[in-house]
Amino acid sequence: MSEKVKKFRLFDAVLAAVCVVLVVESSAPAAAIGNAQFFWWFVLLIAFFLPYGLISAELGTTYEGEGGICDWVTRAFGRRWGSRVSFYYYINFSLWMGSLAVLFTDIISTLVGREFPTLLTLALQLSFIWLVVLISNYKVSESKWILNIAAILKAALMLSIGGLGIYVALTRGSANSYTFASFLPSFSSGGLSFVSVILFNFLGFEVVTTFASEMKNPKREIPRAIVLGGIIIAFFYLLAAFGIGVAVPTEELSASGGILDSFRLLLGENAGALLIPIGIIFLYTLAANLLSWSLGVNNVACYAAKEGLLPSALAVEDSRGMPVGANLTNGVIASLVVLVAPLIPAADVFWSFFALNMIMLLLSYILLFPAFLKLREVDPTTPRPFRVGGGRVRLWLMTYVPMALLILAVVFAIVPFGRAELPEKMPLLLGTLLAVLVGEWIAADVGKRRRKRRLAQSH
Repeated sequence: MSEKVKKFRLFDAVLAAVCVVLVVESSAPAAAIGNAQFFWWFVLLIAFFLPYGLISAELGTTYEGEGGICDWVTRAFGRRWGSRVSFYYYINFSLWMGSLAVLFTDIISTLVGREFPTLLTLALQLSFIWLVVLISNYKVSESKWILNIAAILKAALMLSIGGLGIYVALTRGSANSYTFASFLPSFSSGGLSFVSVILFNFLGFEVVTTFASEMKNPKREIPRAIVLGGIIIAFFYLLAAFGIGVAVPTEELSASGGILDSFRLLLGENAGALLIPIGIIFLYTLAANLLSWSLGVNNVACYAAKEGLLPSALAVEDSRGMPVGANLTNGVIASLVVLVAPLIPAADVFWSFFALNMIMLLLSYILLFPAFLKLREVDPTTPRPFRVGGGRVRLWLMTYVPMALLILAVVFAIVPFGRAELPEKMPLLLGTLLAVLVGEWIAADVGKRRRKRRLAQSH
């Protein structure tokens, strides 16, 4: 690509990082942890986020291209593991798109003050999905204004809810008490299950590395975008978490309606006039969230399919090289999600699908960290424009502490420890097992095709 058409600058990359990683709708599930969330935010910022950002910067600038996490794991551990990671990474996005479509109509229903008939609800959800699919067929540099505006609006929403929270806490008091004991974490299975939400809120920086081909100086700009974006994102998450905690008692917080509920309670008498524009901005950020992830996820899926790691339908590209096969398949899967949503006997359908998408995303990242160390060993000669510093012990800690946190987060999120957790966790456990089985079937098929090729070559 010539220098003239490389339009994605550092400023755009930082805003893209904010748009990708700063997920407004997941602020409420994180706030449901209560005051102990502040303990986990700070611990995971140091123990997970910093090593994750640095490792992503090294891998993204060393192995430029569209394969991303799939390419890194495949290089380190082989095709089967690459296939598994690619599937988890891809299917999480389809589930997320479906969950946000459900949230989209929940928000509209809240704003207009009435429930919609099922057919109208489905029509709105499907329109949301396929509008995202349509816009996702354009290059990020052509639609970067959507991401830039979304990043600014997300920041505005979180600054507003945080600022209102500070004002209300000082003038009217808080819905939750802020005693020393309330900030101490619970190490019960229920308390630890919430760690997955905060880890989910940190993920996505490697998506920025897929924009490298549209940057003038990616080897310099990507690491800077990750560092600057990370500082901004951590600040906004903590500010929004405080505002929500001031507004809504933890035990009454809704995963789907928590943001709007918080604004309504914080604004008080002024809520009626301001809630609709706030809701419209929130709706815009939902679509932008998906758009900011779509190019990275679809490129990874397309790359994996070309390498024979995912079904060949995902490898289809249009005349501009856009991954339309992966993009359209996303739309189909997300549409199936919203069509079966009315049949699910759950109080919060958004959370049911959002939690499953969150688990699949966490699973896809587990091998990212050991792949970093493995590639240092098996591929030491490849130039590393950005290299994570430190000795053997430091690199070992940066690899295996975040990996262990991901594994523990998944286990405590899906495994019911006792009968009381069965109703909430059993559907999530079954959904995870089903997705893993599909991933294993695809990975096994990769092995069969490889053996056939080897047999054909031997003859």
